[in-house]
Amino acid sequence: MPDAAYRHIRLEQEAGVHRLTFQRPQVRNALTHEMMVEIGDAVARVAADASARVLVLRGAGGHFCAGGDLNAMADPPPPAASGDDPTMRAYRLFGDVIERLNRLPLAVVAVVEGSCVGGGFGMAAASDIVLAAESARFGLPEPRHGFIPSQIIPAVLRRIGQGATRRIAVSAEVVSAAEAWRIGLADHLSPDADIDAALGRLLDNLHRNAPRAVAAVKALVIAAAEQPVEQALDFGACSLMDLLRGPEAKEGIAAFLAKRPPDWAS
Repeated sequence: MPDAAYRHIRLEQEAGVHRLTFQRPQVRNALTHEMMVEIGDAVARVAADASARVLVLRGAGGHFCAGGDLNAMADPPPPAASGDDPTMRAYRLFGDVIERLNRLPLAVVAVVEGSCVGGGFGMAAASDIVLAAESARFGLPEPRHGFIPSQIIPAVLRRIGQGATRRIAVSAEVVSAAEAWRIGLADHLSPDADIDAALGRLLDNLHRNAPRAVAAVKALVIAAAEQPVEQALDFGACSLMDLLRGPEAKEGIAAFLAKRPPDWAS
C-alpha cells in the first residue's frame, strides 16, 4: 500500500523516528476496518525498515483514538450459510495488528491526548512507553453499548494485570491520566501544553540506546513473560553473547571508556 493510498492515517519518518498519526479528527479518530488495515500496513512498513529506531503513535485533533466507529459497527451481516464469517475475520485482524505492534523490535511510544478507549486503549497498552497528557482519558466502554473489547484484552492484561483490567472492563469506567499513571498504564504525565517538549526529551533519551540492544532486551522481556524461566534465561544468555560479539557492544564499551557518545547517539 503506497503512502498516498492511506486515507485515515499518516506515516512520516525522519532520523529513525516514524510517526504514525491517526487522521479522523472529526470522529476523535474512531476506527473503521479500512483504518485498521492501514494501521497494520504502516506497522509492517516500520518493521521492515532497518533504520527505524522509534515509532510514535498519536492522534490528530487532540484525541488519541475513540475506539471502534459505532456507525461502522452497527448491524453486521450474518455469517454465510457455509459458516464463513468475513466480518469476524475483519475484527480478528485488528488483534493481529496489536500483537505485531507489541513485538516490533524497536521502541514504541504512544502520545495520548484526550480520548483513548477501546482499540485506542489497546494500541497504547501494546506500546513500550505511554506519554499521557493531563487531558487523557482511558476506558473500555464497549459493555455499555452491548458488546466487548474482543481484540485488545490480552494487551491490556499484559500492561496493567488482571485486577485492573477486570475493574475497568466490567465497570466500563473512564480512567483519568492520573489514575492511568497510578495503575501503570501511563509512564509519564505532562500538561497538555508541554506534551511536545516532553516527547522531544523522551526521543532524545531513546536515541542514546543501541538499536540492536533495544530489540534484544524487548524480545527478552516478552520471552520472560511467555516462556518458562529456564528457556528465558537461555534466550537471554544467547542474546547477550550475540551482542557482546557484535559491533554495537564493542562501540558502546569503547565509547564509555573514552568518555564520548557512541556513534548511534551522535
